[in-house]
Amino acid sequence: MIDRLKSFLLGPPEEKSQGFDDLQVAVVALLIRAATSDAQFGEEERETIRRIAADSFGLSPQDVSALVGEAEDEESETLDLHRWAQAIKQAYSEEERVELIEKMWEVVYADGVLDDYEANLLRRVAGLIYVPDRESGQARQRVMARLGITPRPQG
Repeated sequence: MIDRLKSFLLGPPEEKSQGFDDLQVAVVALLIRAATSDAQFGEEERETIRRIAADSFGLSPQDVSALVGEAEDEESETLDLHRWAQAIKQAYSEEERVELIEKMWEVVYADGVLDDYEANLLRRVAGLIYVPDRESGQARQRVMARLGITPRPQG
């Protein structure tokens, strides 16, 4: 009876979101920010983000699509990285934060090219979530080795 009265007064219930938690949205939003920081968001990067989200959170393909959609909305509305970094710092151990940085390196290297904007973003995020430069560099090397990317000579 009360539910019918509420429905009458408030109108039909709205579709509820998938109920992804802040951490899931923060992680995927950071991956999307990494993918879009070079102004190109290609299919390789999209597929890498979908795979990482499915593996990290044990989601079905439909849930992955919904999570990516929610994170894309969040990413487009948020300029500041601090809110996402805060959620990650509170929920993730040091090892998990290093793994996240490695996943971000995977996204930026998905197209085979590292842009200066992408490298800058990774440095900033690593600092915000307390991943030392050395750990981030090692994560980058692991990703490059896995993807068969040869480092460019300096100079």
